[in-house]
Amino acid sequence: MAATARTTEESARPDHSTVDGLMQADQAARESAARLVGTDARHTVLLPNASTGLFHAALGIREGVVLAPRTDFPSNQYPWRRAADLGRVTPRWLDPAPGEGIGPDLVRALTDDTVAVSVSAVDFRTGDRADLAALREAIGPDRLLIVDAIQAFGVTHMAWEAADVLVVGGQKWLRAGWSTGFATLSDRALDSLEPVLTGWTGVEEAGLFDGTEHPPAVDARRWSITHLSPVAAAAFAAALGLVERHSVAAIETVIAARIAELVEVVERSGGRVLSPAEPSRRAGILSFALPDQDPLLVAKALQAEGVTATVRTDSLRLSPHASTPHEAVERVAAALSSLRS
Repeated sequence: MAATARTTEESARPDHSTVDGLMQADQAARESAARLVGTDARHTVLLPNASTGLFHAALGIREGVVLAPRTDFPSNQYPWRRAADLGRVTPRWLDPAPGEGIGPDLVRALTDDTVAVSVSAVDFRTGDRADLAALREAIGPDRLLIVDAIQAFGVTHMAWEAADVLVVGGQKWLRAGWSTGFATLSDRALDSLEPVLTGWTGVEEAGLFDGTEHPPAVDARRWSITHLSPVAAAAFAAALGLVERHSVAAIETVIAARIAELVEVVERSGGRVLSPAEPSRRAGILSFALPDQDPLLVAKALQAEGVTATVRTDSLRLSPHASTPHEAVERVAAALSSLRS
């Protein structure tokens, strides 16, 4: 919020150095994101959201079959449907068990014409983590592994190096606000994906306006369509800096402890936890249901105690942050207790 306010104020009262100064946030955010992934800025590009990255990837594949879960969040479905409409790829939908992502056993059913597998790092319903390293091994070195990490990045560290394309939106665990995000591309992805959506800022010598077509940048900048908001970039850089300063490991430890407290409250109230029982498989998400209770009524009881939950037709989801105090657990306990009485 402070970074957004500061850069908005600067842009409202500019001088000759303002624009150049604001544009430095892009580089700072890219470098910070790259460090958190374990790569470098050359393989990293800022994007306004995760979906933009998935569309870049989907339209960049010239032909072949792409495997994706039918149960995944729709952002990992529509890019493949649109690419199929253009005759570029053929999506093949997989049907994992409810609340689970693609496992290596399903991916081993690969066919010779399969060129990529696209998954979410964490199931959006339950918080179940995909085994990215196992998926990488299962699909082999020549196929692309495309990973939407928005439900995981900043709250847990996974085998990001297994992904050829990693896309992240900044509005969830990173708490950077909307219109923030990034993608990282492996050398394999840079070599094989056609830069269909490259814009004027994604080419070599982007600042030379000579009326000719410039070749796409050799690095991840080729996924740039135009300049992003420097205000959003500053907010993103600040958010990423917070994660770097405190470390993903520390954030994950605090959240895991809060989740364990919430699990105890839910189970004590007769609720059924839908997230994985093994803590190492949960990524900051607690999905649960109360037997014989309408999730909407449960949500209203939580709201009365000042707790906001994500409401599904058959369940609720709580996602505490590292800053969520123990008092929130007590509020959840009071809400569920009021339903019992």
